Amino acid sequence: MSRAQSRAYGEGASPLIVPYEASPLHFTSIFGNDHPVTVEIGFGMGGATASLARTNPEKNYLGIEVFKAGIGKLLWEIRKQGLSNIRIMEHDAVEVLEHSIPAQSLGALHIFFPDPWPKKRHQKRRLIQGPFAELMASRLRAGAYLYVVSDWEDYAKKTLELLSALPELENPYPGFAEPLEWRPRTKFEKKGLEKNHRVYEIYLRKRKGI
Repeated sequence: MSRAQSRAYGEGASPLIVPYEASPLHFTSIFGNDHPVTVEIGFGMGGATASLARTNPEKNYLGIEVFKAGIGKLLWEIRKQGLSNIRIMEHDAVEVLEHSIPAQSLGALHIFFPDPWPKKRHQKRRLIQGPFAELMASRLRAGAYLYVVSDWEDYAKKTLELLSALPELENPYPGFAEPLEWRPRTKFEKKGLEKNHRVYEIYLRKRKGI
């Protein structure tokens, strides 16, 4: 971590960092309002998270990350930009969704560029697998959306197939989504585009009445 990130991390334990407990969170208490909550899994250095929070003050953002430098960077951005609608959990995302996020409570769930684990023997480590896909869908309220972005073709195709098979989710697109203009582009993504990497976008909504 840089000095600024380390300082922000050391000073940001409360109330910006929410401690993990194996019990449902009360979002109203955490954010001090009842605005809809978006969970972002693996926010990296937090640039996209901070940008979304700044341009959407009527929404709350809960970022889940274990990379300390990224957490420190996002804490620094929160203070620099005076953001009040971001909270962070430094813990395993699967356990957070399973134990801390109430069912049908989220307005949105973002996963931007998850680790593709490209080697075949490592693919079992990929975040988006069958049970976790079902868990994510169960945490979305009716009409909420799930948004996954990847530049790894194999992972993107398998993820689209997996999520599209869930009966509670519907895809408004015939396959991959069109690029959504409101999503901030990350430095990682820009470098990939410079190398002619294709970006695959997956956007599905939770059906009403399920």
